[in-house]
Amino acid sequence: MGRISEEPRKQKEDAIRASMDRLLRGELPSGGKFDLSTLAAEAGVTRTAFYPKKNRDGTVRPGPYQHLAEEFERRLKLLQEAGTVVDPRAAQIQRLKDKNAKLEERLVIQNAELDELNEFKQLALSRIAAQHLEIERLRAEKAAGDKVATLVPRRPVTGTISSCS
Repeated sequence: MGRISEEPRKQKEDAIRASMDRLLRGELPSGGKFDLSTLAAEAGVTRTAFYPKKNRDGTVRPGPYQHLAEEFERRLKLLQEAGTVVDPRAAQIQRLKDKNAKLEERLVIQNAELDELNEFKQLALSRIAAQHLEIERLRAEKAAGDKVATLVPRRPVTGTISSCS
């Protein structure tokens, strides 16, 4: 492949730098990642232009835009070290991890509450069953003719009740 002349090379470098700036501001294309492939696609160059090349004699020479790839990775690293999250996908992943942790915490609390409610339900059911058995026993005693007093409901109080003072 032949070498490109100075003017088209400068235009490609300008396009790569413009794409680099957009990506570093967080303007990723739909489905894009924060990598050299996305940078190359946005700038309209091949991804291989960012990597070193081998001459026919086996020696290695830098790729035509390798210096821009190194600049991109350096700037990205600086932004990440500064705590600026540039990649919206990384921010979304972190947001989902945080949400997942909160949901797991809520689940633990709800499971504990559910266990308490199940214990209370079991206690209430056992008390109701004991009361039912006692009522059946008392009915059986009354039916057998034992001396069981029948309670007569009270008459309602009529008139006003005054205060104790």
